[in-house]
Amino acid sequence: MTRKNIKYFAILALGLIACEPEFDTPIDGAEVYVSGKLDLSNYVALGNSLTAGYADGALYITGQENSYPNILAQQFKLAGGGEFMQPLMADNTGGALLGGNQILDNRFVLVFDDKGKPVGPAVYTGAKPTTDVSNKLTGSFNNMGVPGAKSYHLAAPGYGNVAGVEAGLANPYFARFASSSETTVIADAVAQKPTFFSLWIGNNDILSYATSGGVGEDHNVTGNLVPSTYGPNDITNNNVFASVYSDLVKALAVNGTEGVLLDIPDITSAPFFTTVPFAPLNPLDPSFAAQIPTLNATYAGLNMAFTALGVPERAIQFSATAASAVVIKDESLTDITAGLTVALGGTFGPLAPIVAAQYGQARQAKSSDLLTLRSSGIIGKVNTARVAELIGMGVPKETAGQLSVNGLTLPLEDKYVLIPEEQTAIKIAQDSYNATIEAVAGANGLAFVSAKSLLLQVAETGVSFDGGVVTSTFASGGGFSLDGVHPTPRGHALVANALLEALEETYEAKFPRVNIGNYGTVTANNEVN
Repeated sequence: MTRKNIKYFAILALGLIACEPEFDTPIDGAEVYVSGKLDLSNYVALGNSLTAGYADGALYITGQENSYPNILAQQFKLAGGGEFMQPLMADNTGGALLGGNQILDNRFVLVFDDKGKPVGPAVYTGAKPTTDVSNKLTGSFNNMGVPGAKSYHLAAPGYGNVAGVEAGLANPYFARFASSSETTVIADAVAQKPTFFSLWIGNNDILSYATSGGVGEDHNVTGNLVPSTYGPNDITNNNVFASVYSDLVKALAVNGTEGVLLDIPDITSAPFFTTVPFAPLNPLDPSFAAQIPTLNATYAGLNMAFTALGVPERAIQFSATAASAVVIKDESLTDITAGLTVALGGTFGPLAPIVAAQYGQARQAKSSDLLTLRSSGIIGKVNTARVAELIGMGVPKETAGQLSVNGLTLPLEDKYVLIPEEQTAIKIAQDSYNATIEAVAGANGLAFVSAKSLLLQVAETGVSFDGGVVTSTFASGGGFSLDGVHPTPRGHALVANALLEALEETYEAKFPRVNIGNYGTVTANNEVN
């Protein structure tokens, strides 16, 4: 085996656009826009990063200005809507400080090689962030979106306590604008006496589990009903979500306040989970093609052991004529380390226990597996931490390197792959959450928007507009930002139009739609303005 890196994944950045939002919608003089049954004088939006305008892995001014609540508010003004205040960050760099020390990374931007070819997103390094979360903002804010918040966080006292940020006990974004150290997000929202509200929450109750490759607990399995004991990547129990969500809406809809609820989209609508193919190893790539004979010869002994142990389906083989799947660790497989240790003794000698442990739950990926976007940066590269670990076990340096190529000789870690069992856990929770959201909307006479259906359309067929189509293709599709999860300004405009349509149907209102082509996609340069 060799230790060459495999270059297999290129980002197609065709048709990228970076432009400022255009809120001015041409209005025919004969058109009359009305609020219908709605009082839009004080619109308050609750949610997480999707509501805040988080994009490209960070929160920054342009993203906030292009958030769907802010777009809605501009259209509401044409029908009597009031002012809409947001807790704007201090710059477009993204990232944040705590007492002068950086605690959150800068945003992603596209980077280019010396020939001007886009080679992928990278963290922006052209400036340091100037937003310090310990500098408290004063006043009330209509956009109460808090990046990172799960459903139960909106009702958690102390979630905006600056003193708890460093220890991970509080949210740095909410700490900037919470009215007090012990208040809750929902309390601060209700205190504003909103006349209309939107609520889009629940994504993070499954998303953190998904983006971490299923590294976390599923509390629909554990039965844990105490969210204060949950880990950051755990799936929220369905009953906990239903109870919390109902209480949030009850607090917001008091005295008949009208609003709109949005459900949770499928993870497979986001390019974070669909961009990296399960079989990315291309024999036309000379750096990989040269390794195929050696890889197959080395795996021959392991494959014989798999067969002898009754699991021939775990055999690992790389093709010289077609794309090959990466090697992954599947924690749902029976661990056959003990049997492999015996079976490999004649081939690997004293290294047999180490090799057996590495492949005790290994297999090649299948089309049913989802590789996360983060895996694109490590597949085919030597895992230096694993090399050091093996050397510490007494493995010769050269052999340690040969056994440490991510996805080729070293199975991809759990955090880079969602296996079918993990996808099923996510779907069970999502279906339950969405059933709750739609039922609560109906019970309270609120408007309802299926973000799941909207983003599924973006992913499967695209959504046409004057001048193009919005798709979920990473970087070039226009719908998602460079983190592969959060919408671009154009994606937010699409969501805003869906909400406007739902409000017209539910509340006899009439609003102008925004032209989604007037909204930007991803930043097509290495500078941040």
